[in-house]
Order: sequence, then C-alpha cells, then structure tokens
Amino acid sequence: MLKNILFSFSTALQNIRTRFFHTVLSILGIVIGVAALVAILSLIDGMEQYANEQIAKTTSLNAILIQSNPYKLVNEVRIMKKDYNYFDYQSFQKMRSSLTKPAQTSIEWRQPDEITVQSTHQKMGTIIKGIGLPLQRDMRVVSGSAFTDNDLANKRYVTLINQRLAKQLVGRKPEKSALGQQILYKEKVLTVVGIMADGDAKTGQAFVPITLFSDSTLKAAPPLAMVEATNVEAVQGLKTQIENWMKANMPHKLDDFIVFTNEQRVSQVAKGFLLFRLVMGAIVGISVLVGGIGVMNVLLISVTERTVEIGVRKALGAKKRDILWQFLSESITISTFGSLLGLGLGLLLTLIFIPIIKAVADVPFQAAYTWNTFIIIMVIAMIIGVVFGTYPAMRAARLDPVEAIRRE
Repeated sequence: MLKNILFSFSTALQNIRTRFFHTVLSILGIVIGVAALVAILSLIDGMEQYANEQIAKTTSLNAILIQSNPYKLVNEVRIMKKDYNYFDYQSFQKMRSSLTKPAQTSIEWRQPDEITVQSTHQKMGTIIKGIGLPLQRDMRVVSGSAFTDNDLANKRYVTLINQRLAKQLVGRKPEKSALGQQILYKEKVLTVVGIMADGDAKTGQAFVPITLFSDSTLKAAPPLAMVEATNVEAVQGLKTQIENWMKANMPHKLDDFIVFTNEQRVSQVAKGFLLFRLVMGAIVGISVLVGGIGVMNVLLISVTERTVEIGVRKALGAKKRDILWQFLSESITISTFGSLLGLGLGLLLTLIFIPIIKAVADVPFQAAYTWNTFIIIMVIAMIIGVVFGTYPAMRAARLDPVEAIRRE
C-alpha cells in the first residue's frame, strides 16, 4: 500500500514537471488566494498581539480587583444601600492570609483633596491615597524610606509623597529637602518620611497609612483591593478562594462586592478578531475556490491526454482504486504545490506591508506568524486536493480499458 502511494506521488510530481507552466497558470487562483489568506491571517494575528500588549500595559492580566458595591437595583433603579460591607486594613489582611497561592496584594483608598504646607500655610490640591503594605510593584521609593508595619499598627501620622508634590513643596530647593516637612490634611499633621517616583502620575500624590482613616470615611468611599497572581493560569483559582472567603466572613456575602478580572477584556478582543478572521477568510475563500476549479481543470485535461495510458494500466491489471488514488494524489500534490507558492508569496507581502503600515499609522506593529496559519494552509491544500480532484479521479477510474486503448 505504501509503495503504491509513493509511486502515485512520484508520478504526480513527474506530471507537474512535464506541464510546469501549464500547471502554474492553472493553479494561479490557489496561489493568489492562499497568499491573501496568509497575509490577512498574519496581519490579524499581529493586530491581536498588539491589542493584547496594549491591554497588558494599561492593566495587569494577572490582577483580580475587589470593589465594594454600595448600590442595589430596585425595579431597575440603582439605589444606595443603607448598610454594606467594605474592606478595612484588618479584614484585608485576613483575606490575604487565607490565600493558598502566591500573589501580590494591595489595598488603596483614593480621594482628591486639599492639603496645607505647615511651614508656609500654602494650600495645594493633591491626590490622597490610603495604602497598606506591601507597596505595589510600581511604587518605588527614591528618597527616604517607606512607612513600616509599626506605622500602620500604631496609626502614625507619616506620609510618602511623589516627586511632583515634593517639587511643589520645596520649589527650587533640592527634592530631598522635602523629607521631614509637615503637611496638614483633615486636621492631621503628616510628616514626610519618603519620596516616591512619579511613574505615570500627572499630579501631586500623598500616600498615608490606610489605618489613619475612620470607618465612616472608608465606608463613604470604599477602598479598592487588588490581588495579583504570579501567572495568568492562577487567576481563576485565586478568584474562587477570594469569593469563598467573602462568603464565609462577610455578613452580606458577595452582594456587597464586585470581583472582576481583565480576562473579560481579553476574551472580547479575541472574539472580535475571531469574527474578523472568519469574515476575511470567507471573502478570500472565493479566490481559493477559483483555484480549486483550476486544479479540476488541470486534472480533467490530464485525464483526456492520458486516456491511452489509463487504458493500458487497467488492461495490465490496475484496479479502479489504483487509478483513483493516482489522480487524487496528483490533485493533492498540485494543490499543495500551489499552497506552498501562495504561502511564500503571502509572507513576502506581509514583509512589504508592515513598513507601510508603520509609516502611516506610526505604531510598533508587527505581523505574527503562528503555527495555526501554516496548519490552516496545509488543511486547505488537502481539502482542495480531495474535493476538486475526486471527480476527475472517478472519471479516470471509470474508463473502459478497451475503449480507452481504441482512442489512440
């Protein structure tokens, strides 16, 4: 059986060599269709990769956000609850200690407000952030030191400020001279113990121990808790653990909280690009269909030209399935040959398009070549070979040997 298969493919390659230019012209539709398909799939994969990179830059895909939900729906009307749960630092620590998988955790209370410089009585607008420990990964101390667990436990009036606020406090003096200065916030005199890197901050920011805020303050504007897994695969397990802990320890269970991840955004992006692939694939598929008709044309001509050869082979004992397999293997070989030519042309087209796209759109965009694209091309080649080669192969197999030889 294997010997017959190898012989059939060898014969197919020989026939392609004999009619090379005729074969190439006949499969031009496949070449163009596959080239367009490769270029489109590679560009779409690149677009999806670029979109995911942008999502990853703006928000962590490993992050689980836990936000209080102080509202309820009554007859489709959003109404403030009289009583609801929220995280304070103590309950946050209990939740964090219940996690069995490694994760980076943080809690943050945020409010824009006004502060007063104690020495000059100058008022400044800034963002006040109540935080706990450990500090978030993107928070880096450039001068002084961060506050400690003792500062949180003893509710010490200390603060970290970002570089922008430090410059506002000291003017033309060195940035470090802001250390030790005191600012007044809500009748609390806070001493600057450290200066943080600005990062993406566009305004002045002051970070204070979240334990300084009263329960009523936290309830009025509940803090946001975040749990960041070490990898994306651990996100779902950690989310389940968080929800189970809240069910067991919070009086109103999950109704008072919204637990969400960025998986939904990634999933929406993936669905959008999948739809784009299907639509563009269907459009380009018309060219591939035309190419398949070209393959059928080549094989029908081949059957006509080799009628005597088929008759002789059948007279010498070749069975219908041998003739059938010979022409099917030739069809698969021709379509594979056309698909490979189209694959090479498609890769060349993407190399031409990418610099043009970069110049016009001014984005760091690259085409993405995945195994999925190459597998799809090979599957298309096999399908075209089988579907459009079946009729010519059956026609050749049904030839009567005596009638076929008489046509000489």
